Amino acid sequence: MIRGVAGPPLGTRTVGIVEPMNAEGEGNALGEYLRARRGLVTPEQVGFPSGANRRVPGLRREEVALLAGISADYYLRLERGRDNNPSVQVLEALARVLQLDEVEADYLLALTDPRPRVRRPQRTERVPARLLHLLAALDLPAFVEGRYFDVLASNAAAVALSPRLEPGQNRLRSLLLDPEEREFHKNWEEAVISFVAAARQTLTSDPGDARAVELVGELSIASTRFRTLWARHDVKRLDGGSAILNHPILGELHLNREKMPIGEFVMVIYYPDEHSSAAEKLCLLASLPSKISGPRASDSVLDDGINREDLRG
Repeated sequence: MIRGVAGPPLGTRTVGIVEPMNAEGEGNALGEYLRARRGLVTPEQVGFPSGANRRVPGLRREEVALLAGISADYYLRLERGRDNNPSVQVLEALARVLQLDEVEADYLLALTDPRPRVRRPQRTERVPARLLHLLAALDLPAFVEGRYFDVLASNAAAVALSPRLEPGQNRLRSLLLDPEEREFHKNWEEAVISFVAAARQTLTSDPGDARAVELVGELSIASTRFRTLWARHDVKRLDGGSAILNHPILGELHLNREKMPIGEFVMVIYYPDEHSSAAEKLCLLASLPSKISGPRASDSVLDDGINREDLRG
C-alpha cells in the first residue's frame, strides 16, 4: 500500500472530529468560525478597554453585535446555529469587526452559501502522463500534489532535496509528525501555521469527505500543534513563496517555491535566485544518491496507457 495515496491505515476505527450540532442536527460551521475568530480579536484592537474582569479571550458576543450593528440576540442565534441564513450585509459587517482578510471573508461567506455542496466521489487521484513528462523535463526539484496534500509524483531532484517528497508521502502529515521536517524547515513554525490554514480551506469544503475527516482526525490525535491551530479556524491560500531549507549535505538553501494548479492537481517547483549560492548547490543535487533516477509515481496513481519503464529511465 502506498502511504498517503489512499489514506493511511488507522487500525479498525475511523477517527474524526465531531463538530457541534445545531437544532436541526447539522454541523454548525458558521457558529464555530465566529466563536473562534472573535476569540482572536482583543478589546484594544477595536477601541474597548481590556479590563481586569473579562472572563473570555477576545471579544464578548455583545461587543461583536454592537460593532456589527446587529442585536445581541440575533448574533447569539448565529453562533448557536439557530439562524443559518444571515444576509451578505451582516456577514460583511461581521468580517469587518473580526478583522478578516479577503480570503477569510470569502470563507465566511461560503459557510452560508445556499447552493448545495457537491459530494465528491471517493476515487484514486490519477496523474496524467503529460505531468510526468513535464517532471522529467525539469532539472529543478518538482512534485505533483493532490487534493489531500499527497505527493503523487516527483522527480529525482525533489527526492534528493528531501526523501519526504517521494511518492506516497503526505506533505501535511510529514510536516507535523516527522521530526526531520522540523530540522529541514528553518522556519518550521511559520510553515506549519500557513499549511494548516490552507488545509482548513481545502479539507472542509465537503463535510462528508471521508478521507478529509480521517486525515484531520488522525492529525488532531497525533499532533498537539495541529489541534491548537485547527481550533483557531485560520484560513488562507497556500500560494508560492520562499523557503529556507536545511539540507543534510548541501546546508542552508534559500529557495523560491512556485505552486501551479494544473487541473485538479498542483505542481510544486523549488528554484533558486539566479547566480545565488543556492543555485550552485542545487546543481549538485543530481550527483547525490537517490532512490529514483527519473520521475516516479505509484502505479496506483498513474493514468492507463503509460510506459512506466520509459518514465523511470
